[in-house]
Amino acid sequence: MQSAFTGQDEPIYCSQQIKIPPQLPDMLKKFTKAAIRTQPTDLLQWSYAYFDSLSKGEQPPVKERLELPPPAENVLSIGLLKVINKQLRPMETIKKSLLLEKWKNLNLSREKLAELCNLGNFQNEFKWLEFLALACSDLSPNLTETMKTVCSILTKDEEGGPDRITFSLFLELYRYLASFDDSIDNQYVDTVIEQLQPE
Repeated sequence: MQSAFTGQDEPIYCSQQIKIPPQLPDMLKKFTKAAIRTQPTDLLQWSYAYFDSLSKGEQPPVKERLELPPPAENVLSIGLLKVINKQLRPMETIKKSLLLEKWKNLNLSREKLAELCNLGNFQNEFKWLEFLALACSDLSPNLTETMKTVCSILTKDEEGGPDRITFSLFLELYRYLASFDDSIDNQYVDTVIEQLQPE
């Protein structure tokens, strides 16, 4: 049969000749649900990252649930930090190039990433949780709210629970973040930690 578009003969297929891979419907269904939950601002880049992660047996860049209101384009949010944390949390230290890749896949602002790296003096390799804590501070008005955000991202509790993390981890990240606030001295930090000590 001659195509009206190309003017060339093209083969005609019947339904019996077309074989659909058995995994395809379920794969596309999961992909569609993931895209709806994550609401990527650059669908093409995110789709590449999604299937590339699956092909490597890695955690894809997918939100656990729809974030409302959806973050504006290139803007960091708690939901997007959770996505990156799920991908990087197994590693204690990360390479800056790897973080940049995950950042790019979510179409986040490279200027914001550079700002956070400059603030924390993060070079080629650094502790992931320190970067995460500093990124949380960019989303929160004060240290108390920042620690709440950190706990909500790092907790292993079910949604709606108390957002608990280990006390030692809380202390480590609290001290780290307090070091960036000139209005908080060491005596205040020690007093707060003493009050928070479990009995």
